[in-house]
Amino acid sequence: MTATAPIRVAVTGAAGQIGYATLFRLASGEIFGAHRPVILHLIEVPPVMAALDGIQMELDDCAFPTLAGVKKFDSDHLEDAFRDVNFVILVGSVPRKQGMERADLIRINGPIFTSTGKAIQAAAAKDVRIVVVGNPCNTNCLIAMSHAPDVPRDRWFAMTRLDQNRAVAQLAQKSGRPTASISNVAIWGNHSATQYPDFVNAKIDGKPATSVITDHAWLKGDFITTVQQRGAAVIKARGASSAASAANAALDTVKSVIRPTAAGDCFSAAVWSDGNHYGIEAGLVTGFPLTSDGTNWRVAPGFQVDDFSKSQIDKTIAELKQERDTVRDLLP
Repeated sequence: MTATAPIRVAVTGAAGQIGYATLFRLASGEIFGAHRPVILHLIEVPPVMAALDGIQMELDDCAFPTLAGVKKFDSDHLEDAFRDVNFVILVGSVPRKQGMERADLIRINGPIFTSTGKAIQAAAAKDVRIVVVGNPCNTNCLIAMSHAPDVPRDRWFAMTRLDQNRAVAQLAQKSGRPTASISNVAIWGNHSATQYPDFVNAKIDGKPATSVITDHAWLKGDFITTVQQRGAAVIKARGASSAASAANAALDTVKSVIRPTAAGDCFSAAVWSDGNHYGIEAGLVTGFPLTSDGTNWRVAPGFQVDDFSKSQIDKTIAELKQERDTVRDLLP
């Protein structure tokens, strides 16, 4: 692809609140650059396809110089929807409802991501990269990935960036420093209430967070639980789940993958574990600290994993293994 060739970006659940909040920033040139045309592939379930007409009108009315086209597809025609796309943002999934167990949600969403993986394999561009937002995103990513064996595993990301952003905000507020002063914040494991937001390796103005925030009981207690439970707190306060912040985190993930990581920093996403990093077994999609050179990413080396951190990581890895076992029949 030349520098000025259009980049095709598919967004599932495009008429939902998260999808809607991503589209205009994708179209604006913010993500891929002011000189890179973008063609959006908007995907929705058949009952809400009409809403995409209104969204296209709004996109037209923004008159973005970088928006080179909008195509609309229903989810019954996924191969057409993913034809030649370079990025896929998988937002659409069945949301968890009151009284629903996490295992029930996994089983309901599993078949959706089975067909999604097959369609990406069949139709997407050879350089396609995929960000899974719809929950439970780690295991949904694992399912989709397993049905697209020809798409390299390093092209798949499940979103833990929202948790990273939440952790950064908490550290900034506690230390009285701006968020720009916070760096090297990793999220280990699952995007769930077992995730481990890593304060041990975090930096504030380049110094260890543990030397700036001396309330270590807060770091080991309220900091972790606040980040883990933030989604539920937003639902309680807002009456709806995180939408704008989730969309922002999805786009942050894309930017972090395609732009070089600043020296001494990392970004968080859940990726396929090959068994060679930090003692985490192969075959899971799990949150790691990552760095990118703008083309390729790697698991960041040299993170300190003390006994406390290991105990937290072990808990979230155990949950991921349980989720994998729940959908074992959906994995080829």
